[in-house]
Amino acid sequence: MSEGMLSFAIFFAAIFTNNILLTNYLGMCSFLSVSREVKTSVGLGFAVTFVMAVTSVLNYLAYYYILVPFNIEYLRYIVFIVIIAAFVQIVEMIIERVSDTLYLSLGIFLPLITVNCAILGVSLFMVIREYSLLSSFAYGFGSGIGWFLAILAMAGIRQKTSRARIPRGLEGAGIALIIAGIMALAFMGFSGMIDIN
Repeated sequence: MSEGMLSFAIFFAAIFTNNILLTNYLGMCSFLSVSREVKTSVGLGFAVTFVMAVTSVLNYLAYYYILVPFNIEYLRYIVFIVIIAAFVQIVEMIIERVSDTLYLSLGIFLPLITVNCAILGVSLFMVIREYSLLSSFAYGFGSGIGWFLAILAMAGIRQKTSRARIPRGLEGAGIALIIAGIMALAFMGFSGMIDIN
């Protein structure tokens, strides 16, 4: 399989069959907290996708061109987190300048992208699976799109259920977790089509 085809397969798998959120359960805290409104979910989804795509490349370059040559791979957690945190700060400043409404609606969840375990997970998976630079970008971008689709679907469903009659014991977090579980089952239905690990 050529590098381009492999990268496309990794990209497709990261969206559907190997969704970082619904098959690996990484990034659930912001997923459940922000998915109450579609508008807020779209903003956070774009921010997470952008951060995942760019930091996967930056972390790849830092790992293979700084950590490996100097034989200090054991520092990858610290280096990856520092790169992610610095990049999220830049994204936060840009969002604050471009859209004050989006910045205020995302609130505390925008800086929390730094500690979103899905973003760190993408960087660690790309190292463990020994992806190339192109495959790392495809995996990061695909994982971001998969996370975005999951939070967008969840927000749409939660807006519909906000007007529905739900048993008292399931209101709030209970129904959100049930919906997330059903969505995970739906995404797992794609497994077997393409599974690149």
